[in-house]
Amino acid sequence: MAAVAKSGLPSLSTTHPSSESLRTGKRAGVAIVAGDALTLLGGNTVGLASGAAANAAAVVYGFAATSAAIGDAVTLIANRAMMHYGSGFTTPTDFYLSGTVPGGLDTVASTGGTVPIATAFDATQIICVCNR
Repeated sequence: MAAVAKSGLPSLSTTHPSSESLRTGKRAGVAIVAGDALTLLGGNTVGLASGAAANAAAVVYGFAATSAAIGDAVTLIANRAMMHYGSGFTTPTDFYLSGTVPGGLDTVASTGGTVPIATAFDATQIICVCNR
């Protein structure tokens, strides 16, 4: 397995995302860094998704558009929107939810991350697919 490193601070690269691609109205239940894969924690809160187990924490609803402290508003990027994320990607490469890095991506499936949640679009951008 190979963890996928973020290059700089990930950011939305889709110029005019559709309303279905941006999910709002949630608050950070934990400290979040832009580009983290997020799951619902309950109520209006989101946290870091994890592929360590095949449970609710492995359900990815989107990726953090920006970093957020606990209690801050969070926008999730989903539904085929694109993000600047890393470097050196080859296409097409699928990325899975990491079983070892909460909120992270990996090049191989994990116990809870059995389906791709992102795909390399080019050397630096991913297409956010999610699994929910």
